[in-house]
Amino acid sequence: MSSENILDLTQDAVALTASLCNIPSVSLEEGPLADAVEAALRGLSHLSVTRDGNTVVARTDLGRSERVVLAGHLDTVPLTEPANLPVHREGDYLVGRGTTDMKGGVAVQLRLAAELTAPSRDITFVFYDAEEIADEHNGLARLARTHPDLLAADFAVLLEPTDDAIEGGCNGYVTVLVHTRGTAAHSARPWMGHNAIHDVADVLARIERGQLPDADVDGLTYRQSLSAVGISGGIADNVIPDHAVVTVNLRFAPQWTQDQAVSYLVDDVFAGLETEVIDRSAGARPGLDRPAAAAFIEALGLPVRAKLGWTDVARFSALGIPAVNFGPGEAQFAHADDERCRVDQIVAAEASLRRWLA
Repeated sequence: MSSENILDLTQDAVALTASLCNIPSVSLEEGPLADAVEAALRGLSHLSVTRDGNTVVARTDLGRSERVVLAGHLDTVPLTEPANLPVHREGDYLVGRGTTDMKGGVAVQLRLAAELTAPSRDITFVFYDAEEIADEHNGLARLARTHPDLLAADFAVLLEPTDDAIEGGCNGYVTVLVHTRGTAAHSARPWMGHNAIHDVADVLARIERGQLPDADVDGLTYRQSLSAVGISGGIADNVIPDHAVVTVNLRFAPQWTQDQAVSYLVDDVFAGLETEVIDRSAGARPGLDRPAAAAFIEALGLPVRAKLGWTDVARFSALGIPAVNFGPGEAQFAHADDERCRVDQIVAAEASLRRWLA
């Protein structure tokens, strides 16, 4: 490991955020950062450390009556040109790739891992790879498949940016292709064929009629949406198209299972049409009625709202572990060329979690 990749966990969380960001870790290139995180954690005698690919798991084993997970991903989306590293300070912000998504949260995890030698609850710290790309690479998903025992807990916190709030659970999603079929003909004689693209109008009308109202789940209000996100069809400007495809995405509240959401699309909204499910994922109920979640909310004293996108809290929910999103940063800056994170949010997130766990 090169000297510049050595992490000093005695740094304050803001300085540590910059140190983490300055070790580039674009998805599938997290090795150097995972090495640095592992080396720093193995130097802490109160933690047991496991490495799985470029995912690092560190655990206390104090025999507490409750165990919680703090999880964050190590990877970032690609750098821009000119590169948005190294990190620099602009007023109240740290600016650079990864500051918001989500090295600020990872820095908070590392600070707590180093300093909480006797926490009130046993803690599992998870630093995982490949969150920003296809699901097949996701380190948390890999752990859930191959080592679910390492994730066993009563409650989990994913330190994604939540802008001074707690975001409970998350929406699920289903993406389908809706095919329309026609008969090809010369565009000078369209009456000799049947235009598949014209039939897309019916698909779009069904989408409008199929919009779902907001849904209350465990005391939080989740917005739901049904959207056409892509249309394709046609092979030439002198050919009546015999095939068109509309890509449709449903975001549904976590009161439904994946199968219920698929059934809604296939058997209700697009009944009688040719549909093909190409992607889907369950949402996550917030589980705010669980004792660990209630204690977390009470300790932090922050607003609680529904997570309106999909995050890896759904992976914990699938394992029967209630989970919330809470971490420093504003989601509007994630993946932006001028990605940035407010310094006071990093400091406050560490203080809030320390108050809950110490």
